[in-house]
Amino acid sequence: MDDLMRYPVLTVGQTGLKGKCPRCGQGRLFSGFLTTADQCERCDLDFAFIDSGDGPAVFVIFIVGFLAVVGVLMTEVMFTPPIWLNMMIWMPLTLFLCLIFLRPLKGLLIAQQYKRKAAEGTLQDGDRSQNVE
Repeated sequence: MDDLMRYPVLTVGQTGLKGKCPRCGQGRLFSGFLTTADQCERCDLDFAFIDSGDGPAVFVIFIVGFLAVVGVLMTEVMFTPPIWLNMMIWMPLTLFLCLIFLRPLKGLLIAQQYKRKAAEGTLQDGDRSQNVE
């Protein structure tokens, strides 16, 4: 409740896709290309809750894989280039697209995690709770 009073409500697109802090929208989310910062430099939000796992990579595989396969098939049907030329065009392009999509999608999933207050699952049994493993 305290966050709602001090910080504006921001969409995940405003913060995650731009690599900004999900709470204030000002500080940097990443300290490296894919390495998340320890905390926000503006609002001091501790980024220890971040656990995007393999989610961004899975989305990148599906998106870029679809684009690459469609592109290769269209190129093959329309121009019938030799296989080496197809590989020289599409392998670097696929790698480039993966690198372009990975950081924004990781930021988007982290912003969603913050917005939804996602945490590790627990089982509740009366007064005690235990982690699910």
